[in-house]
Amino acid sequence: MCVPGSNTIFLRLEAPLQAWGDTSKFVIRRSMEAPTKSGLLGLVCCAMGWSRRKVAEDPIPDQNLHDLAQRLIKHDEKSQREPRRALLDLLNTLTMGVRMDRPGTRWWDYHTVGARIGMTTAAGGPPKTGAKGTVIKRLEYLADASFLVALQGDAILIGTVAEALRSPKWQLYLGRKSCPPSIPVLVTRRRDDGSLEPMIEEHASLETALSSLSLPWRPRHEENLREDDRVRRNGQPREKWKIALDYIWEWRRTGAEPVAPPDAEVWYDVPFSFDPPVHHPRLVRRDQVTVRVGDALQQHTPPPPRPRANYTNPQWTSEELVEVVDERTGEVTREPFGARPRRLRRDRGLCVFCKSPATTIQHVTYRRAGGNEAQEDLRSLCRLCHDAVTMIEYGLGMGLDRIDPCDVRWRDDILRTRGEIVRFRSEETRRRALRDAPQRVRREMLEEEDN
Repeated sequence: MCVPGSNTIFLRLEAPLQAWGDTSKFVIRRSMEAPTKSGLLGLVCCAMGWSRRKVAEDPIPDQNLHDLAQRLIKHDEKSQREPRRALLDLLNTLTMGVRMDRPGTRWWDYHTVGARIGMTTAAGGPPKTGAKGTVIKRLEYLADASFLVALQGDAILIGTVAEALRSPKWQLYLGRKSCPPSIPVLVTRRRDDGSLEPMIEEHASLETALSSLSLPWRPRHEENLREDDRVRRNGQPREKWKIALDYIWEWRRTGAEPVAPPDAEVWYDVPFSFDPPVHHPRLVRRDQVTVRVGDALQQHTPPPPRPRANYTNPQWTSEELVEVVDERTGEVTREPFGARPRRLRRDRGLCVFCKSPATTIQHVTYRRAGGNEAQEDLRSLCRLCHDAVTMIEYGLGMGLDRIDPCDVRWRDDILRTRGEIVRFRSEETRRRALRDAPQRVRREMLEEEDN
């Protein structure tokens, strides 16, 4: 799809892990802080279905792209040689800028390959890596990072790249094959009929493209805004908040700026060949761009409504006698209407654990709490046993299903907790009594404790 005058396409690079190597070699493979041009063009070649050798050696079969390469790749006056015009050279005419929406966290992986068994090629060739021993490497990744990439170039080339990314022929990955993207790479927008189309726009520079109002910065959760010092609120309503984000953009010589500025950095990531890997340098600059704060990416799912006991409901407190049919025997008896007095009556007013007079009702489960409690959901307890059971439940962080005091497996825990409560209450009672006692009595009591 080629839109006349549209020269910018946007890519969203987001995954649990990303890895963008630059000069990494041998057993320690570091990652750059942002996507490299080599990695990004490799992703585009995967979408087009071009192999590493083919993209640098074979002629371009598409006539429109072939003519475009003849026009964009100029003759080198210094070498006096005809330049190579492969697809990779045409893709290198694109300029790129990277907005770091979430820089991510650097993460290392201890990696082993081989173990003296060798790794055969996909074509069934002889063993390659690890045939003579285990290869140990350390691989660096960017965890939980998110980047917005703007690619600028000729409208025909931008449209071709957009169509390839819209329907890729091979699996896309972000730097390494173990890093598949978690969301579609191509940024799209919705048409009036509900279908999606690539977001291809006309922008004068990479800075204006990355600060586009149609591409706001979106936090992971709404709570992240309160913790982010970069958000500029200025007393404005939520929809007018701004944030300053770092971005890296490719510098190229122009008539207005023929010399690179002092702050330009050299990145060796322009691919001249993928196999063998050969990279040329390019100049990049760093700056900040101010963008609008959009809606959060994820909304917290509210917890399901939790049933709660209603201790003022007549279905819980009423002592009015009504006829009740026993579900097991079918016998009709007259019992209190409220669940609490009915449970106390069935337990003869005694604690089911220690047989002391019962004063409270324990919920074995809260799944039917609020007026729909069944009698098997309740147990009669004395205050001491109820406090002990509640302490154990809170300590274990129990949810709707709680402790059944009649269950033998909880017996030792309840007895131990009862003892702790009795000791604490005895000591607390003594401390309160000593607090109000005369000084002579307090001194005598303290001397007795020392002895």
